Amino acid sequence: MDTIWNDLYTAAKSVQNPREISERIYAGGVAAAIESASGKIYTGVCVDTSCTLGICAERNAMFNMITNGENEIKRVLALMPDGTTAAPCGACREFMTQLMPGRYKSIEIMLDYKTGRIITLGELTPEWWI
Repeated sequence: MDTIWNDLYTAAKSVQNPREISERIYAGGVAAAIESASGKIYTGVCVDTSCTLGICAERNAMFNMITNGENEIKRVLALMPDGTTAAPCGACREFMTQLMPGRYKSIEIMLDYKTGRIITLGELTPEWWI
């Protein structure tokens, strides 16, 4: 497994910090780290709310990347509360396809950090807007 995945895992773990923000908002249960085309790592945490105003960790990390002037993703790692990794949800996959139409299929996603199982977004989302 490429060492960048260790860096992404460590970056996500460093911001995870699960906590109650208020009686209506919980943050940090899931954390994400993405590597941009420049090689920089951006992080984000999920922000869960009592309604639909929350945000996934992966999109939070992508928004962080966009805020910092970048718009192309190479790799994504989503860290679950139990320390395992998983694929981004459908909304996050959709955001990536809209961010990089025609190029999204090459984005690498860590499915299982423990075993080093990596998949591309093209494998997870083979037919977009058919």
